[in-house]
Amino acid sequence: MHVKNITAAGVNLSDADKALIMVHGRGANAEDILQLATYLHVKGYALLAPEATNHTWYPHSFMVPTSQNEPWLTSGLAVFEDLVNTITAQGIDTERIYLLGFSQGACLTLEFAARNATRFGGIVAFTGGLLGDRIDRERYHGDFKGTPIFIGTGNPDPHVPVERVRETTDILEEMNAVVTEQVYENRPHTISQDEIEQVNTLIFK
Repeated sequence: MHVKNITAAGVNLSDADKALIMVHGRGANAEDILQLATYLHVKGYALLAPEATNHTWYPHSFMVPTSQNEPWLTSGLAVFEDLVNTITAQGIDTERIYLLGFSQGACLTLEFAARNATRFGGIVAFTGGLLGDRIDRERYHGDFKGTPIFIGTGNPDPHVPVERVRETTDILEEMNAVVTEQVYENRPHTISQDEIEQVNTLIFK
């Protein structure tokens, strides 16, 4: 099970009026994902990065039945929920909370958001999709109320099939998110400069 381990940067949460939760990928850590903030227009934000126990949020591919990734998946989602509650307890409502993840962190971010849809400030998924061997629409509840979401991915990607990205986009749009989906042909499993520029324009504006 995941131990709550949050690394903070940017503006102190008690002084901030916006917060960005940044979720690292498999094999990485909180410091790794926080370095990305250097390239984002997030001056004035509280930056909060949870770190997965043993550097992985769940043990298997996000494309297996979710039961095979338990109890780690539920534990990771609980860390996410606790962090959002910590932020709102400081007087920052969800409309000023932003979510961002890369790879496994992007999958966890999208899964948390879709299970708890509301008006967030914005959501960034650098290469990710909703979890499961098939997407179970009944898991997802709420209304994004126009939340802007960016999903970028390569095609092909060694971990995330583009078909799953497109299925994810369809569900998020059904839940009233405004999704920008960007597929980069033959791009490696990384974050591109174009993606950074797009999220700075669409999300962190």
